[in-house]
Amino acid sequence: MTVTASQQRPRSWSGRSLKDVADFAMCSHSRAAAVLLIVALLGFLPGIFSIPPIDRDEARFAQATKQMVETGDYIDIRFQDEVRYKKPVGIYWLQASIVKAASATGFRNALTTIWLYRVPSLVGAVGAVLVTYWAALALVSARAAFLAGLMMASCVLLGTERLMAKTDAMLLLTAVAAMGAMARAYMSSIGRYQLDALGEWRAGAIFWTALAGGVLLKGPLIVMIVALACLTLGMLDRSARWLLRLHPVAGILWVAVLVLPWFIAIVDRTGGEFLAGSVGQDLLSKVFTAQEGHGAPPGYYLVLFWVTFWPGAMLAALSAPTVWAERHEPATKFLLAWVVPCWLVFELVVTKLPHYVLPLYPAIAMLIASAVDTHALSRRRWLVWGTAWWFLGPLVAGIVGIVALAVIGRQFGLMAWPLIGGAVIMGLLAWRLYEVDGAEHALLRAVSAAVLTAVTVFGFVLPGLGYLFPSPTLARILRDSGCEHPVAAAVGYQEPSLVFLAGTDTRLTDSAGAAEFLHAGECRFAFIEQRQEKNFWQRAEAIGLRYAAGPRIEAMNFSTGQAITIAIYRSLQTS
Repeated sequence: MTVTASQQRPRSWSGRSLKDVADFAMCSHSRAAAVLLIVALLGFLPGIFSIPPIDRDEARFAQATKQMVETGDYIDIRFQDEVRYKKPVGIYWLQASIVKAASATGFRNALTTIWLYRVPSLVGAVGAVLVTYWAALALVSARAAFLAGLMMASCVLLGTERLMAKTDAMLLLTAVAAMGAMARAYMSSIGRYQLDALGEWRAGAIFWTALAGGVLLKGPLIVMIVALACLTLGMLDRSARWLLRLHPVAGILWVAVLVLPWFIAIVDRTGGEFLAGSVGQDLLSKVFTAQEGHGAPPGYYLVLFWVTFWPGAMLAALSAPTVWAERHEPATKFLLAWVVPCWLVFELVVTKLPHYVLPLYPAIAMLIASAVDTHALSRRRWLVWGTAWWFLGPLVAGIVGIVALAVIGRQFGLMAWPLIGGAVIMGLLAWRLYEVDGAEHALLRAVSAAVLTAVTVFGFVLPGLGYLFPSPTLARILRDSGCEHPVAAAVGYQEPSLVFLAGTDTRLTDSAGAAEFLHAGECRFAFIEQRQEKNFWQRAEAIGLRYAAGPRIEAMNFSTGQAITIAIYRSLQTS
């Protein structure tokens, strides 16, 4: 018998204690779900309450929802007077329900409290972790399903998307739920999963409801993920009869009941303008052109994967030989059908954003977790050295974060030091003891390092960089002005977060327009970027404007990366 290093040496304290947690989770599904819930909340809650609205997408989504609540119109989607016909209404309804519920309970300033708008994304992210575990139970062992859930709970990309009040975390939840239901139908058709008649109806209900939810969130994207997986499996197996277990006739009718009312209402309201904007201008144009400068060549997602799926990505190359060897196994075949076709499509589409491939990450997590659980990872030295990034990731993040706090935030950030120190230590142990304690222990340490890093970055570093978020300061000036209904005009700095926080009536204009705006009455303010001031002064003098100059705000425009100075002007009562 071969004696391994892990048999020769006792496990370290951290490896033993973390394994005890994993063993505890394996006692029952409820325990596994509880542990995953705790880990997800530890990694996902930091920053939810303390980081201001992030430009530009999050602030645009939140402002459109805010206008729905303000106007009571839950059909049309607008940012001020501009229509937003890029995405369906799903996420706006979810956000509006949270904001209205908070307002109904007496929550102050609910309309401009950004964390309320982030609740659906947080629920979607945590739900996606739990549903990843549930979906994986049909395809891999319970322990591998738990490890897959941990990889999603610590995933960099999901840890970023849960923070922003937009569609992608909730879309992930619907996609994993749909694919989990589909996996049960597929595996039961070959006798690898027990599914009785009631179970088939339950799986069908989950599948079609998730599909409808995904369509209401982001249009046909979830349909593409499901359809490409079904088509691939059908071609490989030369049969797709297993889809009948999902009761497609009743399911399609159910999707129509859930989806069509709003689509009919918006088409009736806009006369086809929504379809032209969402399908023609948003969806199809992304396929052939680089929208808003987000173009990239094929291979972009493969390169980015090693960062966005950290720490789980460090085991991807190590598991690849086993995945390839088992590609004909039903579970592996299903997971590859989930990942490969869509990944290729995303790589070929001209417009690329990191979150596009997020719905594919749970399948990758399951493939890696299965290889870890069966001790089937490659032992090639050059691949094992990739685990060094478990140590280097927190180290680099910690150095960058502390330097940013010192240079930009002008503070030492002492609270962040022990956290990042713990992350670096756990990452170092994960790397150096990988071959001693095994891949599972190493992954558990890496997940711990990732959670500590997330707490540091999102809980302490970013909230301390107020220089990057001038909109809250400008909105505070309005609140403290003593005016009952102050209104503002913005010149130069015209980010959506300012409209969200300062008010829907905020005027986005030029220097001459700002002068005219101040001239129209009292309790009016102009936020003018320094490079636009000269034109403002000239127009103000020409129309005889009386105004008072306020403080000047030094900041950085997060969206453009440019340092800016914003001058505050207030109208004075005319004689």
